[in-house]
Order: sequence, then C-alpha cells, then structure tokens
Amino acid sequence: MNALMDNLVGFLVVLAIFALVALPSLIGLARERRVDRSLRAAAGARQDAWRPPRPQAFVTTTVTVHS
Repeated sequence: MNALMDNLVGFLVVLAIFALVALPSLIGLARERRVDRSLRAAAGARQDAWRPPRPQAFVTTTVTVHS
C-alpha cells in the first residue's frame, strides 16, 4: 500500500510541476488570441467604414498659354 501512495504522490508532483511550467505559456497563448481577435475586429470595422470616392460628374482643366 505504501508503494501505491508513493507512486500517486510522485505522479501528482510531476503533474504539478508540469502545470507550473506550462501555465505561463498557456496564459500567453490566451492573451495572443484575444489580441488577434481584437485586431481582426478593428480591421473589419475599418474595412466596413471605408467607402470608395464618388466619381466626379465634371472634369476641371487649367489652360496656360506659354509664349
């Protein structure tokens, strides 16, 4: 019974160390995904707000006489 408890405690210790090592990476990944979503939303809003310029119904010209 003692060996079983030692194995269980060892397994839990290894699992806890793995969680401590992986936690900063997972937090960073979640933050990057949040930033990517907000950038995509901002780009989509900017693209929706952009409208092509209206074509002009008239053309203006300047005539200059050179001697």
